[in-house]
Amino acid sequence: MKLLLLLLLLTFLLSHETRADEIIGGKESRPHSRPYMAFLSIKRNKSWYSCGGFLIRRDFVMTAAHCAGDSIRVILGAHNITNSERTWQDINVKRQIHHPKYNEQNLLNDIMLLKLEKKASLTEAVTILPLGSRSNSISPGQECLAVGWGWTGPRGPPSDTLQEVELTVMNRSDCKVFRNFDARSQLCVGNPNSWKSVFFGDSGGPLVCSGVAQGIASYAMLNAKPPSGFTRIAHYRSWINKILKAN
Repeated sequence: MKLLLLLLLLTFLLSHETRADEIIGGKESRPHSRPYMAFLSIKRNKSWYSCGGFLIRRDFVMTAAHCAGDSIRVILGAHNITNSERTWQDINVKRQIHHPKYNEQNLLNDIMLLKLEKKASLTEAVTILPLGSRSNSISPGQECLAVGWGWTGPRGPPSDTLQEVELTVMNRSDCKVFRNFDARSQLCVGNPNSWKSVFFGDSGGPLVCSGVAQGIASYAMLNAKPPSGFTRIAHYRSWINKILKAN
């Protein structure tokens, strides 16, 4: 039986090797061409982890609920996460708001909003990514883009530079390998004929389809082969709008 894994990565941010390898089946992004991306440095139980996320309002970042921690630091405007640039905006998270029905056992409702301590300044390297809605839903066969600093192969290491990979939205039946897959609230993504996938460390990053965030990287196969599961953003728009309106 194939095992699942969270895409969360235990990362020693100051010590991992510098590599220019590609995300699994992908390539390095052109620097600052995905200006909505956020790198999350997460402290949990005296250990450091990393996740991806994306800016949806000047003071809010969206990510996966399993990326929660005791404290989170957000870096916007980054490309090489080991090389600080003038484009960087380093902001602490004031409040972590995960979906009230998030289930850490089966990863249902794996979505979280991060309220930043201060508003980000919008620049060429830092912009907001629009969110998908029920009116612009996606269909199987559509090509989308996943982005992150995760592992570049089944045995690692994580990438210092932002990577991206084109993935295909698949039929719900293609994700029957995942016992708890829920087609209403999740997207089945990948390509059975191509070894392309998100993996460790890519959690919380967006699935961008036609310039709109439609999914959040949630889980994948332990062998890094497709398919992978993404939280379906359109399913949560009412909850998202409620949180943003209240803050």
